[in-house]
Amino acid sequence: MPVPKILLYYAFTPLPDPDAVRLWQRDLCESLGLRGRILISEHGLNGTVGGELTALKRYLRKTKDYPAFTALDVKWSEGTGLDDQGLSLDFPRLSVKVRDEIVSFGAPGELRVDSSGVVGGGERLDPVGLHALIGRRDDVVFFDGRNRFEAEIGRFKDAVVPDVSNTREFVAELESGKYDHLKDKPVVTYCTGGIRCEVLSGLMRSRGFGEVYQLDGGIVRYGETFGDEGLWEGSLYVFDGRGSMDFSDHAAVLGRCVVCATPTNRMRNCADPSCREQLVVCEGCGESAPDARCGVHAV
Repeated sequence: MPVPKILLYYAFTPLPDPDAVRLWQRDLCESLGLRGRILISEHGLNGTVGGELTALKRYLRKTKDYPAFTALDVKWSEGTGLDDQGLSLDFPRLSVKVRDEIVSFGAPGELRVDSSGVVGGGERLDPVGLHALIGRRDDVVFFDGRNRFEAEIGRFKDAVVPDVSNTREFVAELESGKYDHLKDKPVVTYCTGGIRCEVLSGLMRSRGFGEVYQLDGGIVRYGETFGDEGLWEGSLYVFDGRGSMDFSDHAAVLGRCVVCATPTNRMRNCADPSCREQLVVCEGCGESAPDARCGVHAV
C-alpha cells in the first residue's frame, strides 16, 4: 500500500537565481504528485512537502543532486493519508514562491550565508549535546523561537516563551529589554525543525547575548532522539493539516481549551477572518462554539 509521509527540510546557501530554482522545484513536485509549501530566496530553500514515500524519496534525491543542496537538513514524519489520486491529505495544494527571506524575521539585511550555512549564528547542539550542556551547567535557559500560540500545547520545561504572534515581531521583542537579564546566561534557542533558530540565534548574538546555542534539527530531531522521556513536554504544533504531532503514546497534554478549559492539544484558527492566531479548542467546543476568538479579537 502507498505510504503517506511528510518531508521537512531547509538549506541556507547562496542562490544567485532564486526564480530558476522556483521553476525547477515547482516542476519537480508536480511531476511527482507532491503538495506542500516551498520558499526560496537568495539565502536558500525552506520546504515542507507531503506525498507517497517513493515519490518523496525521488524528490529528495533529485533535490540533493543540486550542488547547493547536498547538505540539505531533512526530517521525516508520518502523513495523515493520501486521496484517490495519491496526493497528500495534509496539504490542500502546492505552493512554491520566491521571498526576501525563507524565514520572515523582517531583517534580510542582517542575514549572511555562505556555502557552509548561516554566518554568525549560535553554536549548534544536537539532542545529546544539549543534555551534556545541562549536565554541566545549572543556569541553562531554553528560549522558544516560535509563535507564542505554538507553545500552548508543547514546550521545553521552564522555557522562556516570547510574546510574539509571528517571527517578524522577534526583533522588537529582543530590543525591548525584556530579556537583557539573559545576556550573560547560556541560552538555547529551539523551534520546530531548527530553521527559525538559525536566524534567531544570530539576531540574539548581534544584540549582546553572549552565549547562544541552537538546538540542531529542532524539536523534531529532539523528539526522534528522546521521545517523551527527556525535557520536551506536550505536543508539537505543525503548520499542515495534522495540526499537531506527538512523539509517543503518552505525551503530556498541556493545552487547555479557551472555551471550557478541557485538556486538549487540538488547535483551530481564530474566528476573526483578519486574524492568523491559533486557539486551543477541544473537539466539543469546536462544534458548539464555532465563533471562538483570541483575546485580541474577542467580542
